[in-house]
Amino acid sequence: MKLTEKYADKSPEELPPLFQRILQNTIRDFFRRQKSRSIWITLFSAFSPNNHDEKENDDYDLLEVLPISKDSGFWGNDPHRELEQSQLINLVEKALETLPARQREAFLLRYWEEMDVSETAKVMGCSEGSVKTHCSRAAHTLATLLKEKGVKL
Repeated sequence: MKLTEKYADKSPEELPPLFQRILQNTIRDFFRRQKSRSIWITLFSAFSPNNHDEKENDDYDLLEVLPISKDSGFWGNDPHRELEQSQLINLVEKALETLPARQREAFLLRYWEEMDVSETAKVMGCSEGSVKTHCSRAAHTLATLLKEKGVKL
């Protein structure tokens, strides 16, 4: 569909490489999205490295260091694991509802919608520093709330 919508005016010789590029990008997008969504079922301690102070963590991006495996999320078949994941997702959703609106917005745009800091700042109408601050505070609050609910971090 993307090929016909955007490149209908191209010559037939140009279509195979364009199709190949569109296919590769679509596959990458799928796996990037899957990696992002698997964050909801991972431990929130991964949001900040333990050995550094917060000033050094400004450029830390969980999405760049979090591995995705065939055992998680989409490929999982274990009913026990699926139940645990479902319960954890419910806890996270409830915890997200308790966040202030700006923190929740920044957190969801960055880690669910996979926007980078500058895109998030444009959408929110604030500076990149504010986005980093809101995300950091949201991650720390979520980690604290989840610890209180018995989620081992």
